[in-house]
Amino acid sequence: MRTLFISLLSTFMLSSSFAQQIEGTEFGIDGFFGASTNGGSFSIGAKYGLKFKENFIAGPSVRFNRNWNNNVVSGFKSSYNVFGLGGFIHGRFGNVLFAGAEFEMMRTPYSTPFSTSYGPTWSPTLFVGGGYSQEFNESFRINAGIMYDVINHVNSPFRQGYFMRNSQQVLIPLIYRITFFFVLS
Repeated sequence: MRTLFISLLSTFMLSSSFAQQIEGTEFGIDGFFGASTNGGSFSIGAKYGLKFKENFIAGPSVRFNRNWNNNVVSGFKSSYNVFGLGGFIHGRFGNVLFAGAEFEMMRTPYSTPFSTSYGPTWSPTLFVGGGYSQEFNESFRINAGIMYDVINHVNSPFRQGYFMRNSQQVLIPLIYRITFFFVLS
């Protein structure tokens, strides 16, 4: 996992060394909300993107996630926050489609039941996917798509947002993501 993170960081730093090819910057924001009588989750993420060659954007990202549980049978209630840092790269094609990868390391307050450590742990996520992308008046863009969590870590805070099951009723690590990008320069 450390090798993957170092590789992504190296790629970002290498692409940053070609600063003369940067054609602008954008600020992106996405969110998630899901709730039921048993609890829920709220997430907001921010991305700062450097635009390369009009079709590619890459940069760092940060995320805040709030989760809560309310077991109506036992009366047990809990809540916790998750913070994360990462990076992303998106390719945009014909002002209609995008494809990309997003890596984040999320600090969760609980260790997994299978872990020997206690207390907060870092949980990696690597989403790959794509979807619809549309620019409006050269001032903002919407990316709406489906992302697959390649790592699917047992302690991932995104597990509550998985929305599809296979024939054995096992959750498939897919999330939907809508990101609004605003042109800064």
